Amino acid sequence: LGALHAVVDALDVLKVERIDHGVQSPKDPELMRRLARDRIPLTVCPLSNLKLCVFPDLAAHNLRELLDAGLVATVNSDDPAYFGGYMNDNFLQTFAATGLTARHAWQLAANSFEGSFIGEDEKAGYLRRLDDCFARFAVAA
Repeated sequence: LGALHAVVDALDVLKVERIDHGVQSPKDPELMRRLARDRIPLTVCPLSNLKLCVFPDLAAHNLRELLDAGLVATVNSDDPAYFGGYMNDNFLQTFAATGLTARHAWQLAANSFEGSFIGEDEKAGYLRRLDDCFARFAVAA
């Protein structure tokens, strides 16, 4: 659990407000509980994870597990010129491979606002707009 110890140190010593990647977190149940409880965003980069052989294929990616555990996971690109896959590619390929639902899409969008560095009032406004959009189009969860 060496890399996970570095995550704990980053939280405890450096007082970081987000963790880049963090996809090994499910190996440490206490860390998972802490990330969920403290609402620490994880910037997950599925196509980068695939290129770096973190997962054998996108179907094996644990993004759904992170979301279902209540973590503030977001989908991101990671140096797309090197790893391939801009934002749309990351979303489209990950959803196709993992069977994520419309509810997960809402959660990822909400998490991106929650994990952003904008003010709380602005976050609340964007979250209201997100809810309105999903309600208007009657997206099934």
